[in-house]
Amino acid sequence: MGAVKDVVRRPLGHFTERTLAGLAIVLGGGVGFGLLLVLVRVRWSPLYDVDHGVAQWLNDQVAPHGPLVTVLNALTDLGGRAVILWLVSVAVVGLLIRRQGRLAVFLIIAGIGALILDPAVKTLVDRLRPEVEVPIGSYAGQSFPSGHALGSFVAYGALLLVFLPALRPRWRKPAIALVGLVVFLIGMTRIALGVHFVSDVLGAWLLGAAWLGVTAYAFRLWRLERGRRVPALTEGLEPEAAHDVSPAPDEAHLLPHPRAAVFELLVGWVLILGALYGFGLLVSYHAGGTFFATLDTDVPRWFAEHRTPAWDDFSYWWSKAGDTHAILLVSLVFCPLVLAVWRRWRPVLFVALTMFGELSLFLASAAAVDRPRPPVGNLDGPMPTSSFPSGHIAATLCLWTAIALIVFPRTDRWWRWIFVALAVIMPTGVAISRMYRGMHHPTDFMGAIILTALWVGLLYWVVRPNEDLREGNRPSISSEDVDTLDDELVKAGRTD
Repeated sequence: MGAVKDVVRRPLGHFTERTLAGLAIVLGGGVGFGLLLVLVRVRWSPLYDVDHGVAQWLNDQVAPHGPLVTVLNALTDLGGRAVILWLVSVAVVGLLIRRQGRLAVFLIIAGIGALILDPAVKTLVDRLRPEVEVPIGSYAGQSFPSGHALGSFVAYGALLLVFLPALRPRWRKPAIALVGLVVFLIGMTRIALGVHFVSDVLGAWLLGAAWLGVTAYAFRLWRLERGRRVPALTEGLEPEAAHDVSPAPDEAHLLPHPRAAVFELLVGWVLILGALYGFGLLVSYHAGGTFFATLDTDVPRWFAEHRTPAWDDFSYWWSKAGDTHAILLVSLVFCPLVLAVWRRWRPVLFVALTMFGELSLFLASAAAVDRPRPPVGNLDGPMPTSSFPSGHIAATLCLWTAIALIVFPRTDRWWRWIFVALAVIMPTGVAISRMYRGMHHPTDFMGAIILTALWVGLLYWVVRPNEDLREGNRPSISSEDVDTLDDELVKAGRTD
């Protein structure tokens, strides 16, 4: 009995020692936020003067400089709800795939808490946004606290605590400093853009520190209740999960001969650009009286003659499936899932190079060929690039072809055929929509096919994204893995 008490007393003592300072910070953040909330609510004159004075001074300094405003908007987007939700959602799914349900629950609770606290406190305080002479930032809702500052503090802080064990000890302090810098810059951009007062950002940081501290403290109690060692925060929440939270722990090297691969890709890129340029010049300016000319004249005209309001709307939305935002969204969801399931960077590199090469080849060949749009009504209006080749179609073809090439050999489950079907259906739908809307000729579609076939083929030969299957990595996702993923959240609340 005495031995049992000693086993319990020892981790309890370590826990008390290691969390006393942390608890003081949590309490300090809560008290500081409460005090600031009262001062804002009663409109304390010194704070009011500082807030409005800084807001107007920064507006005078920032507003005349367009490039600076662009940079500030890019930085502030890192704390936007879309980016935060993507980061947390992808991390949660990845943790569930890696069977780390406890950490997934921590991220969910921390994120939901921030989502609730932000509008609740804003409604309570009901503070108006700053009024500056030259508005340069967009905003909606009340001012106190800053949602971007609060969300970034909680989300980036929680992700840091979860994934710290994946880093080597010497890199953990630099990682903490980097995350702190990002959170600081996001908060500063909200003030510099004139959408929040200084006290809005300070209040968000104090509230974020208090909430993140409470959730981390609760997680540490969770470990203690199960008799597990309570680590220092610099070790992360779950040091034992280092292997599972590491993106690619089983990969010895990315490419065996990276210099040769770079040379092969550069040479191949130039040759593919030459092929696109030659075909583009042919169909754009030297195909008169040929089948190509007839096709490029009759097809856009036929689509223009058969337009209806319903098909206009339908083609608009299907065309959007090939724009930059949709392609980027699919890529940013697919690549982290590949890392979570197969623990390899090479397939991610394959997708990233596929999309980078597609974009660069499209822009270079479009500028070189400079082909006019079809001589029919263009439903999307003037575009900054020329007609050949179609960027929408090429991007859709490259992305879904790359995804199919990665997924199909890696699982024996029936749903792998869905990705093969998507590699055909998605680009075909985008191609028909773009031609229906009068934005491209049929030979622009052919140019996109040439670009995809040559570039994806070259990458597949050089990068070999499925090489790990030959080396012995598990080639399939079993039914047991799928069932386990469904049960992780339930198990996290009952087992260690």
